[in-house]
Amino acid sequence: MTATLNVESNTMLVVQNITYVNETGTTLSEIYLNDWNHAFSRKDTPLAKRFAEEFHRNFHLSPEKKRGNTQVNQIEVNGNSLNWERVEKQIDIIKVTLNQPLQPNETVTINLNYEVKLPYDEFTRYGFTREGDFNLRYWYMTPAAYRDGWVLYSNKNLDDLYTEQATHELTLVIPKKFTVVSSADTMVNDENGTVQLIAKDVKEITILLRQNSEFKTFQTDKVNITTNLDPYQLDEKKQAIAIDKVVQFIHEKLGEFPRENMMISKIDDRKNPVYGLGQLPSFVRPFTDDFQYEIKVLKAILTKNLEESLWMDTRTEKWISDAIETYMLMVYAETYYPNMKLTGGLSKIWGIRSYEFAKLEFNDQYPFLYMLMARKNIDQPLNTSKDSLTKFNNNIANKYKAGVGLKYLKSYFDERVIDDFIKEFYAKNRLQQATRADFETLLKSKAPKDIDWYFNNYVDSRKRIDYKIKKVEKTEDSLQVTIKNKYDANFPISLFGIKNDTVVSKYWVTDVGKKKTVTIPREGIDRLVLNYDKIIPEFNQRDNWKSLNGFFANNKKLRFTFFKDAENPHYNQIFFVPVARFNLYDGFTPGMRLYNKVFLTKRLLYDFKPSYGLRSKQLVGSGSISYRHDIESTKSDLYFVRFTAGGNYFNYAEDLTYTRLVPKITFGFRNPDFRSNQKEFIDLRYVIVQREQPEIPDPTLDNEPNYSVFNARYVYSNPDPIRHMVWFTDFQITKRFSKVSFNLDYRKLFRDNRQLNVRFFFGKFLFNDTNSDFFSFALDRPTDYLFDYNYYGRSEDTGLFSQQLIVAEGGFKSKLENPFSNDWIGTSNVSYSIWKWIEAYGDVGFIKNNGTNARFVYDSGIRLNLVPDFFELYFPVYSNNGWEIAQPGFDQRIRFIVTLSPKTLTKLFTRKWF
Repeated sequence: MTATLNVESNTMLVVQNITYVNETGTTLSEIYLNDWNHAFSRKDTPLAKRFAEEFHRNFHLSPEKKRGNTQVNQIEVNGNSLNWERVEKQIDIIKVTLNQPLQPNETVTINLNYEVKLPYDEFTRYGFTREGDFNLRYWYMTPAAYRDGWVLYSNKNLDDLYTEQATHELTLVIPKKFTVVSSADTMVNDENGTVQLIAKDVKEITILLRQNSEFKTFQTDKVNITTNLDPYQLDEKKQAIAIDKVVQFIHEKLGEFPRENMMISKIDDRKNPVYGLGQLPSFVRPFTDDFQYEIKVLKAILTKNLEESLWMDTRTEKWISDAIETYMLMVYAETYYPNMKLTGGLSKIWGIRSYEFAKLEFNDQYPFLYMLMARKNIDQPLNTSKDSLTKFNNNIANKYKAGVGLKYLKSYFDERVIDDFIKEFYAKNRLQQATRADFETLLKSKAPKDIDWYFNNYVDSRKRIDYKIKKVEKTEDSLQVTIKNKYDANFPISLFGIKNDTVVSKYWVTDVGKKKTVTIPREGIDRLVLNYDKIIPEFNQRDNWKSLNGFFANNKKLRFTFFKDAENPHYNQIFFVPVARFNLYDGFTPGMRLYNKVFLTKRLLYDFKPSYGLRSKQLVGSGSISYRHDIESTKSDLYFVRFTAGGNYFNYAEDLTYTRLVPKITFGFRNPDFRSNQKEFIDLRYVIVQREQPEIPDPTLDNEPNYSVFNARYVYSNPDPIRHMVWFTDFQITKRFSKVSFNLDYRKLFRDNRQLNVRFFFGKFLFNDTNSDFFSFALDRPTDYLFDYNYYGRSEDTGLFSQQLIVAEGGFKSKLENPFSNDWIGTSNVSYSIWKWIEAYGDVGFIKNNGTNARFVYDSGIRLNLVPDFFELYFPVYSNNGWEIAQPGFDQRIRFIVTLSPKTLTKLFTRKWF
């Protein structure tokens, strides 16, 4: 291949010859080519859709000059043009139809001429950079893999190109100002800006073009490492020592490197970082420079080494190399840093060292972060295809579960079986095609015990591991221990006998079924503990121990801890943290939050916030207790049922308090595709409200001080930065009225980067025996008799707090006369982009009261959509009131949306991961 770079247009003119040997065992009429650069050409490609799923808007908003494409000029064989086409819905795959069928073991040379428009590197870190450099990967065409049929994988920013290994001979024609950095076997530069690269038995060549190269090459007796990884404060000599240490470790544990040269860059580290505290700013990093650099180098070299050595299906069998990589990271930490804590040096600081998370070992992070997803009930089987994994599972949880699984097996075998197996598997399959079958067959042949459970339950399912000691019967010299399996999965579980915090004995219990009783020697044991070393990724460890010193010895003591902590199964942990909120009537309301939620989600949660209103001079607050039952089955869309009881006590007007009690049941449904943002909920609740009445009766509140409402709601939610849709139906009934309503929110981001927002609401009373508008539908400011909305001044009719906008019911922004309806209401709210976050909005609708004709209402104005749903401003222009912009007191007509809840704002940043 000869590729000529045009720096001004960020293009590469490519003349390429592919010599394809038909080793498929069947006659081929066509050959498929990976053209992953063309994935950047449109906003509806699989790559673009993946960006949207993870709430990345930058690709969709980018101009055409930042997006890549491939312009094919010619595809031919022996001077004869071939027919070709892009695969439907996979335009980054090209189907080339051969003029003559290619028989088994025959060879054909395909000649290609095409121009590559490189993308901006902000999307995937590959392409042209702001500084004028180039990161070249997946930019030229390669044959797709054939495994009993063509395997066609589109570019989804997973760095998992599945192609055949080949010899690459590449000539680059580039300006002299660039330095070429690559891991090619040989590289020759001439004086005219031509660089020749040759690499044998590789799937692709990554090339970095730098005007000012920071790369350094460190030579070891095993492999030469070219890198620009951040060395922290280490000088070049210490970097060389660290790299040699890592290289020798990998060579000892795995074997020979695939080739003499290896390049690892900051791009590799940023796309596959060492997650955790090492990513904190330098002034708070808790680890030594040596440790951080070694772990970073170790992970980067392991990833690159396994990628270049084991030629497996990179999308469906990646969990195997992930397992080896994570296991090696754990072994390295055990070997060279056995006393390293998860929090590094922070574990020794007063005020932190007493926390449970500060006591965790460095390797405890691996089962911990996998369990984070399992406790949320969004973990996925290890054999799930990479493009079907959520971002957190793909980047972290499944990798860690895979490595922990090998650690689990190592403990179960109690031998060097796993270490020897990994080394032999690597040696047998190095630079060869390997499959899961090869991995499974070799592991079973080496295992001294049956391990069908490992593949059936640990790899191929998301079944839970959870056991408890049900009871213990003591005799003079033995103990009869009954172990209960809390799920239907069959996993071996370790049983430890403890005396004075020292391990006396260890046994493995298998085939527990629903429960099993085993007899073990007493041996002076004072405590029995399941999974004492916490190697097994068990769902719940709070019921894993049983004291033999009497009933009360099993009681857990209370422990109060500031803020939040990791779980300690031996204590009932209560956390406390100062909180504050604000409303006009209570004023600034400081309080103390008492709750039991640890870093890993628990089923039974309570959360109480007793507070004091500095203005109302009253004790106020809220509280809730909930129990969530997760449904692990993949056969049902129902994935949780939550029972909740909550309450509030605040002021709703000047010197007037309200009490609200709400028992509720929620059913959660989700798409079987965990990457889908689509979810459905059914809420059934009973809202009980009691309010103090004013001494002077208020006509809007008369005869409605206390009430109870049954409320049923179905919610469909599919948020997306490109196409957002949420709708719900709502039913309410009480003694005095019953109503139904429908609400639809739709948001569409067009290819010209303009956004359309449409909302529709319809509400109808089934019957209404009330004599005020307190329960009526409202055009612009619902009375919120269920106390669902976070009004800062819910009873205000004038002033700043009356201008707070909650887009509910009618959703109007202008305050119109007679805004309430005691019969039915139907409205539509629309806004459309004018320029960036400036939008024009318009609201129209009909409002109907009993005994009157339906009335047509409308308003319009300008919307500053700074952060959708969190910070917005509305400036009315024209409505039923006339030209509002020209009327007195315009500043009092401006409406605002401001969200102060940290939890709500946090979702903006975490939603892309889960």
